[in-house]
Amino acid sequence: MPLALYASQAAASRGRRHPEPAVRLRNAFQRDRDRIVHSTAFRRLVYKTQVFVNHEGDLFRTRLTHSLEVAQLGRAIGRGLALDEDLVEAIALAHDLGHTPFGHAGQDALHDCMREHGGFEHNLQSLRVVDSLEARYPAFDGLNLSFETREGILKHCSRRDALALDAVEPGGVARRFLDGSQPGLEAQLTNLADQIAYNAHD
Repeated sequence: MPLALYASQAAASRGRRHPEPAVRLRNAFQRDRDRIVHSTAFRRLVYKTQVFVNHEGDLFRTRLTHSLEVAQLGRAIGRGLALDEDLVEAIALAHDLGHTPFGHAGQDALHDCMREHGGFEHNLQSLRVVDSLEARYPAFDGLNLSFETREGILKHCSRRDALALDAVEPGGVARRFLDGSQPGLEAQLTNLADQIAYNAHD
């Protein structure tokens, strides 16, 4: 099915922090998805609980199962809206890479520990993971994802953090938090798919 005019177009991507040549078999968003799936941080999601509650039995929800559900929901809705499913999937698979272990209780505890330094924000940490902490490529730090995928990962950000990010990357993924613009529809859809998956299961 052809993409709608309002969909993000991989061929018109705003690019990567470190330029790379295009490849014939995969577009920019497909490469992002593949890099995320093969990252160490993605594999670690299997050990992080979504909601840390000890129920009877061994079927507890992890960040990995949640991320896969968000990706499935996002792709299905994105297909119906003629959006770029590969971009939706890439954002969905990476959106929780910066979360702490032990569910929301772990995030609250880390936030309290870091309060004097601005607290802890998992979206910023997810961006740090894909931009610098993953070490898979000799030519650059991080996964070198496209602007659109990185923009979708950073779904909310304080003005203070946005100013700091924009100082390092002027006009980059944090700019919209300063000028009031909206991210692409794929990023907005993934945020909604995240809320649907959370409310349906957690």
